[in-house]
Amino acid sequence: MSSAEVTVFICISCKGTDANTEQPGRLLYDAVTAGLLAREDRGVTVKPVECLGVCKRPCTVALVESGKWTYVIGDLDHVGHADDVIAAALSFGATENGIIPWRERPQSFRKGLVARIPPPGFCAEGEAP
Repeated sequence: MSSAEVTVFICISCKGTDANTEQPGRLLYDAVTAGLLAREDRGVTVKPVECLGVCKRPCTVALVESGKWTYVIGDLDHVGHADDVIAAALSFGATENGIIPWRERPQSFRKGLVARIPPPGFCAEGEAP
């Protein structure tokens, strides 16, 4: 893992499609936090955010690390995807540039991709910095 730390932002204001679950984002945040506490690896921080602006695809998370591409993933839930969020965050942290190879992404991250955002100062191949 790189020396920087991965941050997983989880939207806690998302409203779920299940009438019995008012704050599925908060439940996902709690599940991911608990899952990480049970691990020895401490290279991931989880932070709740009020809104990631992807309201039509709850629950939404963003994987962020300095100098790396940022991933925004939607359509997640606390029951089936907390382990996927942790696995993706660890894979993301192990990369040089934040790009997780397609086949190494959890299925929910393949289907739920909303955006992949270049890091500040990004230069395309052949472009002068």
